Amino acid sequence: MVDLRAVNGEVQSDAGVAHGAALVTFADAVIRGDEDALRRARTALRSVLSAEAFVDACAVIGAFNVVDRIADATGIPLDPPMADMSGDLPRVLNLTRFASAANTPGARDRTS
Repeated sequence: MVDLRAVNGEVQSDAGVAHGAALVTFADAVIRGDEDALRRARTALRSVLSAEAFVDACAVIGAFNVVDRIADATGIPLDPPMADMSGDLPRVLNLTRFASAANTPGARDRTS
């Protein structure tokens, strides 16, 4: 079972994902732009992943970063079917703390 609390840094573990802690540390370093932290996280992740898996991780981080920024910048709301499929995730991850939650009507109601 995956422990979603790791997404928000509430637990420091692999969270049920192989090399999860190293992946979260790397993703955080990429997003924050701290070159020293990124260098350390990259080295640590490369030591536990194959070259192919490392490239996949980089691609996921890059794709999410660009898609998320475009959606936020343009105010794209989460469509109702996707909101329904997300179930408890918005509440569990406390997603309404982000300003972009205002783009999705009823988002705050679903997370209380």
